Amino acid sequence: MDGLGRRLRASLRLKRGRGGPSQNNTGEAAIEPERTQELSLSNFAGGQHFFEYLLVVSLKKKRSGDDYEPTITYQFPKRENLLRGQQEEEERLLKAIPLFCFPDGNEWAPLTDYPRETFSFVLTNVDGSRKIGYCRRLLPAGPGPRLPKVYCIISCIGCFGLFSKILDEVEKRHQISMAVIYPFMQGLREAAFPAPGKTVTLKSFIPDSGTEFISLTRPLDSHLEHVDFSALLHCLHFEQIIQIFASAVLERKIIFLAEGLSTLSQCIHAAAALLYPFSWAHTYIPVVPESLLATVCCPTPFMVGVQMRFQQEVMDSPMEEVLLVNLCEGTFLLSVGDEKDILPPKLQDDILGSLGQGIDELKTSEQINEHVSGPFVQFFVKTVGHYASYIKREASGQGHFQERSFCKAITSKTKRRFVKKFVKTQLFSLFIQEAEKSRNPPAGYFQKKILEYEEQKKQKKPKEKTVK
Repeated sequence: MDGLGRRLRASLRLKRGRGGPSQNNTGEAAIEPERTQELSLSNFAGGQHFFEYLLVVSLKKKRSGDDYEPTITYQFPKRENLLRGQQEEEERLLKAIPLFCFPDGNEWAPLTDYPRETFSFVLTNVDGSRKIGYCRRLLPAGPGPRLPKVYCIISCIGCFGLFSKILDEVEKRHQISMAVIYPFMQGLREAAFPAPGKTVTLKSFIPDSGTEFISLTRPLDSHLEHVDFSALLHCLHFEQIIQIFASAVLERKIIFLAEGLSTLSQCIHAAAALLYPFSWAHTYIPVVPESLLATVCCPTPFMVGVQMRFQQEVMDSPMEEVLLVNLCEGTFLLSVGDEKDILPPKLQDDILGSLGQGIDELKTSEQINEHVSGPFVQFFVKTVGHYASYIKREASGQGHFQERSFCKAITSKTKRRFVKKFVKTQLFSLFIQEAEKSRNPPAGYFQKKILEYEEQKKQKKPKEKTVK
């Protein structure tokens, strides 16, 4: 584990921008979030390959003792004729994956009943490229007690609903034979990832069933296709979600506790997605493997998920200024104490009011996602949506952000007090660095909301003059 740990820690070295000095997040896995802005995961216009690998990870008994260790027992495709650097990268990747497919330790026993779980993890390579592991853990068909196994699809694309459907198809075929999986995955590998709102249809033959046509449709609005807010709403009240958001905005340490891998994975992805159009750039581990629990002692910001069985170990660890969220009970076990006071009061009330309005009428996950995300996007529109006007450009096109003038332009004292803190975070620094490089603001969802808000203000002004 020491060698793996060194490689994982090495890949977490982050370059600090405007937000502070260079820092090294030590003691964690090579994990970073799915970046929730147009510049990252959701900018896949289509055409990329769906996935890099399909793996089956099984539990094999160790040579000594009664413990089991997760091992890759199936891999598609098998890579050949790789260059030395590519081969080393593949070996590192394949060595790390089993640890995250079975993050709950090695003490297993054959079972006759086990609830299937769908979850995900994110691995970040040394060069900063990201790979997402989409996992389905279940008990394979068969008589008598058995050990669970994991189907894991490795991809650089963030689209959770779509890959969940692919895992359904893999699971259905594996119950027949591993040989039936190959033609389906080969067809998927040859197909181009669809653009937002488009569908790709695969033809697949299944023995005794004949030829099937499988349609995979990508959501039209791609900025939320990597997340599902339903689990977070089920576990927590709106007020608690806002406090988690406030803690994340100031880049604090946040730990989520839950029994199931699915709940942990979905809730932590949802919490990170609330930061859109900004990206959590610190330690991010949706489900912390038992061997990496020391992560919670890390002095730098982190957002991690820990299974409830390790609650006491977490509570006994030396931690400072952490928000510890019990998703099973819907409570905060530890907090800094000022979470309710971080956001400007009026804007906080606006978020709360918008979240509660019409929530019971929503039916689809897309509707729920839009309803939950919208008020938080609007919060950033109202606080920092004027950023583009304060980027001064040279003749070459390179921009320079005028931080002091930007903050001074905010008339509300409570709003300005918050923004002065927020501009010092890495969340904001990374966003502004990208904006400085681009001559025009990115034509994404956030920019669309900024333009809508500015138009509303213009329409409001004439009415106010008429009233006077």
